[in-house]
Amino acid sequence: MAPRLGVVFPHDDLGADPDAVRRFATAAQELGFDHLLLYDHVLGADRPSDWEGEWWQASIEDPFQEVFVLGSHLAALTTGMEIATCVLVLPQRQTALVAKQAAALTILNGGRFRLGVGSGWNPLESEALGVTFDRTRGRRLDEQVQVLRALWTEPSVTFDGSFHQLNGVGIRPLPDRPIPVWFGAKSDVALRRLARVGDGWFAPSFTEPEEAELMILRLRQMLLDAGRAPDSIGWEYRIPYAGGPDAWRRRFDRWVELGATHVSLNALGAGLDADAHIRALETFAATLGISSS
Repeated sequence: MAPRLGVVFPHDDLGADPDAVRRFATAAQELGFDHLLLYDHVLGADRPSDWEGEWWQASIEDPFQEVFVLGSHLAALTTGMEIATCVLVLPQRQTALVAKQAAALTILNGGRFRLGVGSGWNPLESEALGVTFDRTRGRRLDEQVQVLRALWTEPSVTFDGSFHQLNGVGIRPLPDRPIPVWFGAKSDVALRRLARVGDGWFAPSFTEPEEAELMILRLRQMLLDAGRAPDSIGWEYRIPYAGGPDAWRRRFDRWVELGATHVSLNALGAGLDADAHIRALETFAATLGISSS
C-alpha cells in the first residue's frame, strides 16, 4: 500500500501571516496531500552560553503558533486533510486539558487528528511552564497516555497514579474513537515505550535510511517482545527539503521499501517565503505523482 503523503507546516516562515497560512493549507489540500504536521513549542528561549545539547527550531526567535489553536484553524480551512502534532511536548502540559483539546479538535474535524507526543528536551521551556524537568518525565508520559485514553473512552474516570489523581471526572463530548497516539522516539527507552503503547512512530527528522533501518529492526523486535505484531503500528518519515527532487525521490523509494506508512516533506529552516513554500509543495507533488483527483 502506498504511504499517505503530508507536509510539515512551516511555522518559522508563515507563523505571523494569516493569509500565508490560509494559502499554504489550501494549496496542500488542492494538490492532494493527506495531512499536515504541526511542530510544538509553547516558549522559545535564549540559548545559554554553556548549552551543549540540541538547539534547532527552539530559540526565542522562532515563531510557533499554539498547536491546538492552529490545528483547529487549519481543520476549518480544509476538508479531508488530517492534522497531526509532531510532536506535542506532553509532560509539560496538563493531561486532562490535552485530552479535552484533542477531543474537541478530532470531533470538529471529523476524526482527522493524530496526537504525536514526546518527552521534550528543553529544560528552560519546561521550567517556565511550571514543570520540573527531571528524569521522571518519561514515567509521567507513560501515565499521561493512560489517562488520555481513559478520558477519551470512559464517561467517568477514576485513576490513582503516581502523577494523576482523578475521582469520577470526565470530558464531554467524547470522540467517537480513541485518538491515535504516535511517539517521536529514537532512544531505546523511548522506542520501548512506543512498542508498548504507541499507535505510530515519527522517525527522527533527517535520519538517513541506513541509520533508520537499524532503528526499525530494533523497534520491530521490541514490538514482538511486547506481544504485538511488527506491522501493528504506523510510522512516518519527513523528507528534508535540501537536495531537491532527485534526492526526494530516492529517499521516498527507500522509505517505502522500509515500510513507511506516511511520508512528509519538511522544508523547515529552508528560508522560503510563502510562495516558495507553495512551489515546493507543487514540485514535491509532481515528483511523487500525488493526484488531487
